[in-house]
Amino acid sequence: METMKFDDDALMLATAAARDEDDTPKEECGVFGIYAPDVDVARLTYFGLFALQHRGQESAGMMVSDGEHLKWYKEMGLVNQIFDERVLSQLQGYIAIGHTRYSTTGSSILRNAQPLHCAWGDGSVAVAHNGNLINTEELRAEMEAQGVVFETTNDSEVIARMIATQQDKTLEDAIAHTMTRLRGAYSVCILTEDTLIAIRDPHGVRPLCLGLLDNKHYVVASETCALNTIGAQYVREIEPGEMIIIDKHGFRERQAVKQERHATCLLEFIYFARPDSTMYGRGLHDARRRMGHELAKEHPCPGAHMVMPIPDGATPAAIGFAEASGIPYGEGVVKNRYIGRTFIQPDQRMREAGVRMKLMPIKEALAGKRVVMVDDSIVRGTTTGQIVKRLFDAGASEVHVRITAPPVQFPCFYGIDMANQEDLVAYRHTVEEIRQLIGATSLGFMSLDGLTRAIGIHKDKFCRACFDGKYPIEIPNHVKVSKFALEMPVNAK
Repeated sequence: METMKFDDDALMLATAAARDEDDTPKEECGVFGIYAPDVDVARLTYFGLFALQHRGQESAGMMVSDGEHLKWYKEMGLVNQIFDERVLSQLQGYIAIGHTRYSTTGSSILRNAQPLHCAWGDGSVAVAHNGNLINTEELRAEMEAQGVVFETTNDSEVIARMIATQQDKTLEDAIAHTMTRLRGAYSVCILTEDTLIAIRDPHGVRPLCLGLLDNKHYVVASETCALNTIGAQYVREIEPGEMIIIDKHGFRERQAVKQERHATCLLEFIYFARPDSTMYGRGLHDARRRMGHELAKEHPCPGAHMVMPIPDGATPAAIGFAEASGIPYGEGVVKNRYIGRTFIQPDQRMREAGVRMKLMPIKEALAGKRVVMVDDSIVRGTTTGQIVKRLFDAGASEVHVRITAPPVQFPCFYGIDMANQEDLVAYRHTVEEIRQLIGATSLGFMSLDGLTRAIGIHKDKFCRACFDGKYPIEIPNHVKVSKFALEMPVNAK
């Protein structure tokens, strides 16, 4: 197999322990796959990953096949920092998968960047995974006892290795059997020298959709925004428990495991997915605008002068709040959209400077105003309090905080880098106590019923465990919340 070489020094990158200290939950990643003879799949994959950059900013990678050999490239950083003309020109082929990562299992180091691959027969099998398994330790220990050697500390390699250990089966059967063993959330693109396969867990926790390029080439992606970016037509969502196979024989569907209760992550609708994406047949911009309508009904703010969003995620909801309340919509802060991730370990002063760099109050818009500040979530409460203080410092007379998500009280085990339960401010405090902590004039969270009314889909179609503690996939008592559950020394290559 041909490979592209990485800088040896890159393998020694230390774990990026310094996380953005904001209040928004973090997704794990975005995945993209394409089977398209006579098309420059590397460049299309680049644009697809670029469209999915919001789902993960730690590392990105791409693997391409020309039918006989796999070539790949992956690095730490943002998509447009990793791939350039020199790299893309060497990734020639007609099948590709790509990945952009925010780590939820395994440190943020190059070794854990995806796609990951291992031997399959005379060739290879590679995976790009969005989600989180809850039986990772059990499956890994089982395979290690059989002599399987792991090179990373993430759960995605468990999927790849489990497929690769079943050499007595066809590839499709090996994947189907693997799916029966996996517990948790997984939307996965799988690549061999001549085949592209996409699978989704039986509950459909993480999104995955199918598209068609030029009416003949198949594309899979975490969100429809990636299809739109490359000019592909949206076909449908890949169903929970379904396997999609694309090769020289065409397109095939297989229900690999029994479909369970639909449980797509509700935070996808509130925050994670781009507003120009579609899920469950709903446009997310309109759904979020209707969240603003419901929020205005549940937590009105008569006498306010202006409704302002914390950009960009809360902008549609703020527009909806203004429409429903009759309070004028305005901009109270400017977001610096050119700040990427940093591997510099921040102290408290640097964290506060980071918030100031990202969001700058507009004093002329705020001076003397009673402001409704709309945001999409509060997890720890730290950054929300800093923003509220900065609005007051800029001259606002009142700051009424309205949140389009219900209070987050429970940790996530399915692919969101959510704080431990003890760190969740809504687990430890009442709404009034949170209001006092963040220094707001008033505080209102959207109810779960109001949220699902806005979306127009019954709450039983979603995973809403971070709000109500009802996990659709049973969580064993021994499962660790920590993303470092598999951390251990590994030999450098």
